[in-house]
Amino acid sequence: MPRPTIEEVAALAGVSRSTVSRVVNGSSSVSAEALAAVQDAIAQLRYAPNRAARSLASRQTHAIGLVVPEDTTRFFGDPFLASVVAGISARLAESEYILNLLIASDDPDGKMTRFVRNGGVDAAIIVSHHASDSFVERIAEAVPVVFGGRPATVRENDIIVDVDNVTAARDAVAHLIAMGRRRIATITGTMSMSVSVDRRDGFLSALADAGLRPAGEIDGDFSEQGGAEAARLLLQRDERPDAIFVASDLMARGAVGVLRSAGLRVPDDVAIIGFDDSPLAEASDLTSVRQPMFTQGEMLAGMVIDLLAGRRPDALTILPTELIVRGSAPAV
Repeated sequence: MPRPTIEEVAALAGVSRSTVSRVVNGSSSVSAEALAAVQDAIAQLRYAPNRAARSLASRQTHAIGLVVPEDTTRFFGDPFLASVVAGISARLAESEYILNLLIASDDPDGKMTRFVRNGGVDAAIIVSHHASDSFVERIAEAVPVVFGGRPATVRENDIIVDVDNVTAARDAVAHLIAMGRRRIATITGTMSMSVSVDRRDGFLSALADAGLRPAGEIDGDFSEQGGAEAARLLLQRDERPDAIFVASDLMARGAVGVLRSAGLRVPDDVAIIGFDDSPLAEASDLTSVRQPMFTQGEMLAGMVIDLLAGRRPDALTILPTELIVRGSAPAV
């Protein structure tokens, strides 16, 4: 749906464009009647000023919002998010901006949305978004935004920093196939997220290229507990997998614990590959797809700074990945 314009607000309120502008900018030189009419029109149309297109000199907060549509347990426990935030913080430390964390799995009362739309931050970085996160769209209508990872619905002017999750997953599964594994399952992330869909697509593509069928697909919701439960379910299948591609290191750690508790050897009985190459992958000798999480955070912050300075970054930036081979799925 097109963003309402200031002219539409003025027409609905029965006032001039300049009157609407004065209301939006907090001027006191507006009659009570005109103020009420404009505020009513703004509410009806859900109008938000395009702060990217106007001067921020008088209203700049020097704050960047990091919007993470997750609960706090996921945010503080996920090594991917920790690395991205570290990169964002490092880049902003070199600038005049500070970072505001806006963490919520939902925004039912509109508090977060109102904070952003009322000028709480100058721009936003949005990561870990789901297809159901409608409040993210309202935030993106109000301030300049950059997305870490592809949103469920990509709009014409969206700016995205991502990795090629399909190719990365396909290469990881191809490595398992080269090891001689034929009963390969996957533990996916939350399927309402584009990243999970893409990694599953890469998994299926590699199997199809080799003429193999999946040995199981279970959603592990990007948590260690979810990865553990998914592994338990896979072990209950009539034909146990001999390899599992797991869409994050955190889920992979949960899966490995279950396999070892069941008396299975990794990688002899079941080979495992994770995704992220977070510090816990090296600590647990886990083969993993390395994505440049810290660098992604730095780039996200740099692009937001560019937007606020009137410089438009490329619409899509794809960062490289690399399969880091360790003991859980060793080289052939």
